[in-house]
Amino acid sequence: MEATEILRTVEVEDRHWWYRERRAILARELRGLRRLGPPGRALDVGAAGGGNTRVLVEHGWDALVADFSETAVELARERGLRAIHADARDLPLPDGEFDLVTAFDVLEHIEEDGRAAGELVRVLRPGGTALITVPCDMALWSAHDVASGHVRRYTREGLDALLTGAGLVVDRLWSWNVLLRPVVALRRRRLSGSDVTETPRLVNAALTAVVVAERYLPVRSLPGVSLVARAHRP
Repeated sequence: MEATEILRTVEVEDRHWWYRERRAILARELRGLRRLGPPGRALDVGAAGGGNTRVLVEHGWDALVADFSETAVELARERGLRAIHADARDLPLPDGEFDLVTAFDVLEHIEEDGRAAGELVRVLRPGGTALITVPCDMALWSAHDVASGHVRRYTREGLDALLTGAGLVVDRLWSWNVLLRPVVALRRRRLSGSDVTETPRLVNAALTAVVVAERYLPVRSLPGVSLVARAHRP
């Protein structure tokens, strides 16, 4: 991700409906992990300034940011987070070092996504958990993807095959941002660049209400804008 896109993300993510709900998804998954034991060591790959990493820390995890962008590393450190410069395809970290690895909207930026997925598995301890999100469906490809530095969008089957091929066991794989998919598709067809912008307060509140409603509706198997996977290393 380019430095300008990272700076734009950091500027809006605390208020923006999309980022706030994605952090809520992470928080719910972390609460579920507590049933398996106390928080341990976590690695947030491609953290883009550490917005999600802060959620890990708030839930008691000893979290480390690893990002290819020096801008992202600097921003994370300014937020009081531990951060290192690292290529997701060749992480400078020991085998089996982490109890949890997160990669939120990272793999779509990498040509060699299989190699990156393999690195996520390598640094994860046996029995450890991986939480991964990616944009879905090439039918939604737009100028936003180009501006964001995406290489691809994933199908459900493609993401499952990627993670399984890397050595993970996929526990759950579901769609997110389902209800707003038609709105997102229409908006992005009209865009000439990134969709990461400040949203007017009333619009932001309305979109928040819609995406929060998904928590209580049986829509996770339907096509959405993103895919979320929870997996573990056997």
